[in-house]
Amino acid sequence: MKKLVAEVSGVVEAPAAKVRAALARALLPGGRDVMGRFTVADMPGHTSTVEVTEDVIAIQGGWWYRGEWSLAPHPEGTLVVHRVYNVARWGRWGVGLANRFFVGFEDTTRGSFADGLARVGADLGCRTRLA
Repeated sequence: MKKLVAEVSGVVEAPAAKVRAALARALLPGGRDVMGRFTVADMPGHTSTVEVTEDVIAIQGGWWYRGEWSLAPHPEGTLVVHRVYNVARWGRWGVGLANRFFVGFEDTTRGSFADGLARVGADLGCRTRLA
């Protein structure tokens, strides 16, 4: 079961295939842009499961975190939506406590998403904006 914790979106003025490749370079260790499901060592002693399709990049790690970046056509290029989910199978009630009830989490998520979107735009040489 997934419980939505935060959601933010933005527009990249480029085609979805180019945006997905740039997102993969920004999000995935080694910048791997391969479709499928695989495990990556994203920091010492920690691994995450990564799923990449044509329109979604998802990273799930730790006991509760799942981040999904979905891509959809937009009149100005590509709409990118980032959603953070609580996917804890046990101790779901403790996620909010462990994260201090997510105080400021939405703002932090929005800020890091905006930074990431700007990096994608710089990589592709195009404009971006929060939606």
